[in-house]
Amino acid sequence: MSQPSESSDSKSAQMDSSNEFTLFHHRRSISEAQPCVVSQNIAEKTRTQRRSLTSFSHPDLNYVFTSSDINLWSSKSRQRVSVRPTKSAQTPSTQNINESPTSEVSESPNTGDDSEIFDKACCDFLNKFQLFEDSNPISEAPVLDWCNNFDRAQQFFEESGILGPTMSSNSLDLIRRTSKIRQDPNVKSQIRKTSLTMRSRMPSEKSPLTISMSENPEIKRLEEENAYLRQILSNTVLKFRVKHQELLRCKRALKEAYENMKIETDDIKSKYQKDELREYSPRYYELDMILAPFMKRQGVSGESCEVRMQKSTKVSIPKYNKDFRSKQLIKDAITENDFLKHIDGPLIRELADSMYSVNVVKDEFVIQEGEHGAHLYVSAAGYFDVIKNGKVLNRIKPGEAFGELAILYNCTRTASVRAISNATVWVLDRRIYQQIMMRTGLERIENSVNFLKSVPLLSNLTEDILVKIADALEVEFFAAGTYIIRQGANGDTFFLISQGSVKVTQKSLPAAGEVELRTLCRGDYFGEQALINDDKRTANIIALEPGVECLTLDRESFMQLIGDLCELKEKTYNTDVQMANAQNPLNIFGENICPAFPDMQLKDLEFVTTLGMGGFGRVELVKHNDDVYALKCLKKKHIIDSNQQDHVMNERNILLYSDCPFICRLYRTFRDSKYVYLLLEACMGGEIWTLMRRAGAFPEGAAQFIVACALQAFGYLHARGIVYRDLKPENLMIDHKGYVKLVDFGFAKYIGSGSKTWTFCGTPEYVSPEVILNKGHDHAVDYWALGILIYETLEARPPFSANDPLKTYKLILKGIDMVSFPIHMSRSAVQLVKKLCRRNPVERIGYQKGGLQDVKKHKWFLGFDWDGLENQTLKSPFVPKISSPTDTKYFDEFPKETNEAPEESSGWDADF
Repeated sequence: MSQPSESSDSKSAQMDSSNEFTLFHHRRSISEAQPCVVSQNIAEKTRTQRRSLTSFSHPDLNYVFTSSDINLWSSKSRQRVSVRPTKSAQTPSTQNINESPTSEVSESPNTGDDSEIFDKACCDFLNKFQLFEDSNPISEAPVLDWCNNFDRAQQFFEESGILGPTMSSNSLDLIRRTSKIRQDPNVKSQIRKTSLTMRSRMPSEKSPLTISMSENPEIKRLEEENAYLRQILSNTVLKFRVKHQELLRCKRALKEAYENMKIETDDIKSKYQKDELREYSPRYYELDMILAPFMKRQGVSGESCEVRMQKSTKVSIPKYNKDFRSKQLIKDAITENDFLKHIDGPLIRELADSMYSVNVVKDEFVIQEGEHGAHLYVSAAGYFDVIKNGKVLNRIKPGEAFGELAILYNCTRTASVRAISNATVWVLDRRIYQQIMMRTGLERIENSVNFLKSVPLLSNLTEDILVKIADALEVEFFAAGTYIIRQGANGDTFFLISQGSVKVTQKSLPAAGEVELRTLCRGDYFGEQALINDDKRTANIIALEPGVECLTLDRESFMQLIGDLCELKEKTYNTDVQMANAQNPLNIFGENICPAFPDMQLKDLEFVTTLGMGGFGRVELVKHNDDVYALKCLKKKHIIDSNQQDHVMNERNILLYSDCPFICRLYRTFRDSKYVYLLLEACMGGEIWTLMRRAGAFPEGAAQFIVACALQAFGYLHARGIVYRDLKPENLMIDHKGYVKLVDFGFAKYIGSGSKTWTFCGTPEYVSPEVILNKGHDHAVDYWALGILIYETLEARPPFSANDPLKTYKLILKGIDMVSFPIHMSRSAVQLVKKLCRRNPVERIGYQKGGLQDVKKHKWFLGFDWDGLENQTLKSPFVPKISSPTDTKYFDEFPKETNEAPEESSGWDADF
């Protein structure tokens, strides 16, 4: 190739300044710029000391690619260009680069493609910014393919599984831009033109050129531009390093979650819907975490128990002798367990007394992965390994509790526990645990209510109000000699003495001493006037030896829970009218409602398609004449095996005699040797859960509509003494008008007025603290769930969620105040969620004196048309576009039933 002329050099230099790709050579220090002599020999000697910077910029690319080791002239010769100052030059000279050359350049024949400079720059860029693991840097070959084929690059990122969602989007965007540049027909010519220009500026080694770089205007401009590009490069590198660290943290978290979950291929396919699941591979453990929000959550339940406060609380509970050291070991194990530590001290003593010992030999399994658990264990002696999928995850030492989830409900064990030596464990049965918790709770409520009835000020209140007051009482202990009340102080607290005694003293004159009036003992009370007025205390109350334990209630809590006592006494309560006979389902609501379609037979129904499926059975879309219905088919054998007969009968009885526009109607029931059937109203708009899965979080207006519909359904149920206990988006369906209806009443139960139930029921992310702690619950749990629903509709995820139920329960017990609310959630929504999700049930809005009206009047619902909702004149934001009564576009596709259900003939469903 011929050497360009000097004039050509000038023109080329002028063209270079306008090129989209401009190649720059710079000295290490602008201030020390001196004439340079460049030669091949000098370049070889100084290559380890000096490196050239090659920078490329392009309007379609927002990044600067750098390469410290690329061939400027020929991709095959692999020669470097090195620049260093000459020793003879002491001061900078003022000459143009084309007029006074003082450098020597060694050039090799150009036989390669100059565009490879750009390819290698891309490769070095990705490696330098550490988009990939340091131990596995990306080779040059894939980058060259990516530059020419974006689809191949995208496939690499998806299949490798090494980039998280955040980084992959940035990286793919980078490849997309790179691909666009490579397809630009001007790029290659511009690179070649730059190469020719630089070559023209570098004469042979025999004619050294002296360059005065500091006084050349073009060099100055290039120096300034290079400094600017260096700054951009530095900022970009910093950003990528931050992203890289975030990526590594995400990968570690995903890997840990995968180790805990260990979902096998068959398991994951059974949990995901057909249109959500791609082919699963153990490498893609991120897939499960990404799709986790799209899995339907299953409710859990313990054995149903019909023990009520009105019945005898004398339950026979076995006790086993043990020494003091063993009792202390059990107590310490429970109090140090994150889940069990919330149990009160007296209860811990009772639980310890009811635990029995079991000896375990070496290599014996105490717990088997996959089996149903029913016991809590405390290691007394020896060590145990926790094993999952054949891998040891943890080691249990003496004094540790394990298997605690099984005392709540019949759960499946997620890991095995094997003795590594001869050992001993203390065992507690779930049935005994529940009996202790129920008996203790019932006795506490009964004693507190009896205390309250003895107070003349409260004696005329109804049972349900007294139970609420009993729940609001707090336990306080006062040491001997403590002044619980001082004469003349403003009083706002009412006291009931539960243990110990106090003396009452009074000072008649300022100069006189205190005169003891009398002594109050267990069952007595004082300070009751503080509940209705602000009068000053008229006497001193002093705790006597060895101290006194009191149940207390302050005026503010009393007013929020009960309201004005004078107005309350004037009200007439007739709670018995709501439920005359709880044992007769036909009289549940005092309504004369006859089952519809008395002549319809199961064989008259025509199968259309499957709308849903679950552990208990399926929901089929069926036709009868021109009408469509949803037929819920429940396997009788599965119901028996899981001891859910009472729950199924509750669902049938409550739904069959309910008539509310916000509750799915039940028209008729059937049964045969394999199934029991419920013929339900078909809500063809689909589930709120499906809509959320496809669209994400809802705007506040849509969320308000969903919550308002659920609130209307709760108003209907709570007025009739029914607690729902399973609110979640999966159980909210949209009818043909776009209105939301409550479905699936498997956990609903009539408890009446002033009563509680102890059966563990609900979906882990939605259960309330009192359900987890087995303290007894009523319809206050529905207000807790309402707060969780508000959060999830606005954020598309619940506030409490983990990869296993036990961790979720621990988060719930930490409380709503530990939850981080998103910035986009309005302040009024946050306030309402926090008021609904108070740990103490009596503090929850909706459960207090104003009832549901307090929730409706909250400022989050400001301007909401409640009358329009009740009359169904309010326009719904979810009106479905259904082409026909059998249009199932809002439902997923499900395969046909292939496994035949076994027959069951115990007769539990005789009245179904």
